[in-house]
Amino acid sequence: MVYLVGSGPGDPDLITRAGLKALWRADVVAYDRLVAPELLEEARPHAELVYVGKDPHGPATDQDHINRLLVERARAGLTVVRLKGGDPFVFGRGGEEAMALTAAAVPFQVVPGVSAAVAVPAYAGIPVTHRRLAASFAVVTGRTGDGRDIDWRGFSGIDTLVLLMGVGALDRVATELVAAGRDRRQPAAIIENGTLPSQRVIVGALEDIAGLAVANSVGAPATVVVGEVVRLRSAVDWFTGVARELAPSLA
Repeated sequence: MVYLVGSGPGDPDLITRAGLKALWRADVVAYDRLVAPELLEEARPHAELVYVGKDPHGPATDQDHINRLLVERARAGLTVVRLKGGDPFVFGRGGEEAMALTAAAVPFQVVPGVSAAVAVPAYAGIPVTHRRLAASFAVVTGRTGDGRDIDWRGFSGIDTLVLLMGVGALDRVATELVAAGRDRRQPAAIIENGTLPSQRVIVGALEDIAGLAVANSVGAPATVVVGEVVRLRSAVDWFTGVARELAPSLA
C-alpha cells in the first residue's frame, strides 16, 4: 500500500491525524524538501527515509524516479508513505503519482493535507474570503511544469488570488495581471515561511510587491495574496505575537 500524504504548509502540528497514522505504520517514507523534520521523527525507528525533494533553484528529483520508487517499494511488500508539503493534489504532483500507481496496479490511499493556499494567508491574518470584500478566490501557480503560459485574463474577475511557487516570477506575474485588467493599486501581500515562527509578511500594492520582495530578499517558500482582503491584516493578525513567543524556544 502507498499513502499519498499531505503534511501541511510548514508547521508540523498542521498534519492531519490520518496523516500521522499513516506515518506510524510506514516502512518507507519518501519526503519532500518542505516537510518539517519533526514529522520524520514520527516514523518508526527502522523506517527507510528517502529524500525526493525538488529545489526550484537547485537539484530536483526526477518525477519518474519517484514514481518508480513508490511502485518498487510497494511491490516488495512494504508500506510506503509519500509525504508531501501542503496537499498532495494542490500543485503537489499527487495526481501524477496516483496515475502511476494505478497503471502499476498498486493500491494506494490519498490523505489530504492543509494547503498553503488557505493556511498561509490565515496565519498572516488574511482571510481569502470575506462577506463584504471577497466572494471568490483562486489558487494559481507561478510556474507550470510544461512551460505553458497562463492566461491571466481568466482571473480578472476573481476577488482574491493566491499565488503559490511564484516568487521568482512575481514581477512578470504582477505585470501580466495589471495588463489583464487588475487594478495596479490593489493590495498585495507576500508571506515567507508561512505558519513557521520565522514567518515574514510584506504588504504593498500589486504594482510594487515584486520590488518589495527583492528589496527584502524574500525567498521560497513564499505565498502571494492579491485582493482587497489584504486590507484586513491589521485587524485580523493573530500569529505575530505567537511567533515572537515561539522564537526564543527555537534559538
